[in-house]
Amino acid sequence: MTGAPTPLLVLDVVGLTPALLAHMPRLTRLARGGSHAALDTVLPAVTCAAQSTYLTGTLPAEHGIVGNGWYFRELGDVLLWRQHNGLVAGDKLWDAARRAHPGYSVANICWWYAMGADTDITVTPRPVYYADGRKEPDCYTRPAALHDELTHKLGTFPLFHFWGPGADLVSSQWIIDATRHITATRHPDLALAYLPHLDYDLQRYGPNDPRSHQAAADLDAALAPLLADAQAQGRTVVVLSEYGITEVSRPVDLNRVLRRAGLLEVHTQDGMEYLDAMASRAFAVADHQIAHIYIQRPDDLAQVRRLLQDVPGVGQLLDETGKKEHGLNHPRAGELVALAEPDAWFTYYYWLDDAHAPDFAQLVEIHRKPGYDPAELFLDPLDPYVKLKAASALARKKLGLRYRIAVVPLDPSPVRGSHGLHPQRPQDGPLLLCSRPGEVTGTLKATQVKALLLRLAGLT
Repeated sequence: MTGAPTPLLVLDVVGLTPALLAHMPRLTRLARGGSHAALDTVLPAVTCAAQSTYLTGTLPAEHGIVGNGWYFRELGDVLLWRQHNGLVAGDKLWDAARRAHPGYSVANICWWYAMGADTDITVTPRPVYYADGRKEPDCYTRPAALHDELTHKLGTFPLFHFWGPGADLVSSQWIIDATRHITATRHPDLALAYLPHLDYDLQRYGPNDPRSHQAAADLDAALAPLLADAQAQGRTVVVLSEYGITEVSRPVDLNRVLRRAGLLEVHTQDGMEYLDAMASRAFAVADHQIAHIYIQRPDDLAQVRRLLQDVPGVGQLLDETGKKEHGLNHPRAGELVALAEPDAWFTYYYWLDDAHAPDFAQLVEIHRKPGYDPAELFLDPLDPYVKLKAASALARKKLGLRYRIAVVPLDPSPVRGSHGLHPQRPQDGPLLLCSRPGEVTGTLKATQVKALLLRLAGLT
């Protein structure tokens, strides 16, 4: 192409829906002055799968990201929230952009699978893992010098506000400020920023709670300076979401069903039970409202199907045909994929007695749990000393001592919002806003986002 590409700012506002947009006047004005469309999201409608589809233009069957994590058969281990971009197969947005315009520059500020990606600027959460077992907040940047630059200007990346009982606007505010700094000092052609704030209260309280509406208003206000910067810089702004969060009230313990049937095995250490994925004939990797069911022996497939299809809260079981229909037929997927009923979601719990739960169950420990745990957003209401324990752990942290913040409840019933399924109502689904009039309308497929961004940049 000839001439400079149009600079873009792409904001992933997690959980944004038409219903929540009513509480966000600045984004509403952007949509009315520009254009907007519903987004036909992927299955599963979770962060890693959706973002990978937006950036590659393909479904999980091709790019391989079948959830926020899966059972790595070659390792015999369930791993969630990996960070290496090499896990995502396919031609990325920036690859296509650079073919059209050599030298096209990209900043990735906290979109997932950022590490190892061929982007010019990278910022992503990355704790410090000390040799004595302590974990402290921090981030990874590329170029490396950007780390100290951002830390000096904005403070340490607020990891404990990014996830856990303390998750709130502070982390999204840090990301907004980092994006403003990077666009002002580095001038990337494309800036991608991930803003997770709406995820928190919507899962805690549900999307219809006034506290969730206030969270939307707070994020909208925090975005004002960044949107003003973009306008001053001549950037086209695209705001999109990965999914909508819907009301739920029923946690479903698939792994406990499989264990009682003798299909899931555990091993015990120091009185604690751990999932033995390599020895289990069947187990579930729970991921919000979907679960991959891994079945070691083909002869067990029919039994597992019969066992799970009548479990209250299970809406559908996808076999090979069903996975293919939804673009989820990848070797990383389970032999079956369970979809919850709209008001239900899947826990990862596999122990039958809380006295034998592993110690990580009451920690914010996203890398050790063999499934997603939204209870990490809460302090245990049954523990009268929970706040004292948290304060004591933080005091030990400040002294440089090892600490454990064991405050997460083992009761999942407080969770009021979840996602992963296709929305039942348009007002509960994801959407895309563009600051330019006439660019989008109707419904846009998730696989069309990549092509749209290339067109908005003037590269096609």
